[in-house]
Amino acid sequence: MSQRASTAALTRRGFLTAAGGVAAASALAACSGGGSGGGGGGGGADTLKFWNMPWGGTAFNPLDKEITEAYEPADGLPSAVYQEIQWANFTQTFSSAVASNTGPAVSSGGGTQAFLFESQGKIAYADNLLESWKENGLYDDFLPGLIDTMKVEGGYAAVPYNLDMRVMWYNTTLLEQAGVEPPTDWPSYMAAAEALKAIDVYAFGVGAGSGSFTGSHIMTSFMINNGGGLFNADHEPDCVTDRNIEAMEFVLEMVAKGYVDPGSVTYTSDNVQTQWGDRRFGMGWDGAGLASNVGGDVAAELVVNSPLTGPHGDQGALHFPNNIMMYTNTPSQEGSEAFLTYYYQNMARLWTERTGIGLPPLKSIAETPEFQADPNAVKIIEEWQPISKTWAAPGSDALFLGVTDVDGTPAMSTFTQTVLSGAATAEEALTTLQQALEG
Repeated sequence: MSQRASTAALTRRGFLTAAGGVAAASALAACSGGGSGGGGGGGGADTLKFWNMPWGGTAFNPLDKEITEAYEPADGLPSAVYQEIQWANFTQTFSSAVASNTGPAVSSGGGTQAFLFESQGKIAYADNLLESWKENGLYDDFLPGLIDTMKVEGGYAAVPYNLDMRVMWYNTTLLEQAGVEPPTDWPSYMAAAEALKAIDVYAFGVGAGSGSFTGSHIMTSFMINNGGGLFNADHEPDCVTDRNIEAMEFVLEMVAKGYVDPGSVTYTSDNVQTQWGDRRFGMGWDGAGLASNVGGDVAAELVVNSPLTGPHGDQGALHFPNNIMMYTNTPSQEGSEAFLTYYYQNMARLWTERTGIGLPPLKSIAETPEFQADPNAVKIIEEWQPISKTWAAPGSDALFLGVTDVDGTPAMSTFTQTVLSGAATAEEALTTLQQALEG
């Protein structure tokens, strides 16, 4: 399974962060006018606009358009028209279109986009759609827990579409050279790191430089792996906890012992992939497409590790369930739901024909021979997806508007760089992050 290079990872998930964080929420809410639209702006009386992003390689959107335009609606329902929306300036594209009721009836977009527009009254909840899917089997086809990540107070803001995962990778050749087995828990990870250091290889491959957010994802993953996370059950930042401190002390110990590449503080995604390709990283953390992105002879040496067990018996990691949403401004809500039912019943080709889209949300797609041919992707779906959580952990797994405070924001970048450089204690770094989020 392949994905696009992780330089576009933020655009896949975030929405407000690309436009300046929470401040953008107020600005976009203000320009929306507060109305729900309601009728003709969704593409005309007899057409339903479906906007989708370039989630994969060059083959993705043409095939996606083919699937969309093959839709044959029932009598009285609108047909679907397809439009590809580029990641560049997509926040402005969506916000202006939704505010003026000229946007889509159905779309994908940034992973937190639905929660912004839901707060403005622009989202048509997917409750009725999901209820209908209980009858045709689609509901039970979703991977465990995914649908629940879309639940807000008013209903389901969106439907899971593709998964951006954060998992541990290792280089089989380098671990064999170092004479160690793949780690199973934090102590064995530390022991493997010491062995890799002896052959001049780093054991915590991440990047925290400009445009690379893997580092902040992995800081959060280690907190989740220890039963922690950034938010409490009331959706309030809650960073300075014993479990979070313990997790960051583990990372700081690796920094102090020289297991972390000092350049990680400034590494871009390209720098990280170069280090993997040069066999300078023996273990590290990345998305499902790392091997494909690194390429060359090294790609065959890269293997997904099983999830680590934390010191208190916890397992967990951070993931990003990208989604598809429906809007109140549609020529027909019944038509929006009918189209999405058709789309989900026919979208498997996006994965089986290897267009480069992220991991699938449906068990039936993950069970196809084409998907099963990639053992790393299979391991991620079977072992990592069931234990992964969203930014909302540990208070819940359901996303909410406030998670945009931590997805690719300066506060998280500063925190990550502070830890990876060993410039503060765990409690100091987490306290600074807490203050930044509260501010």
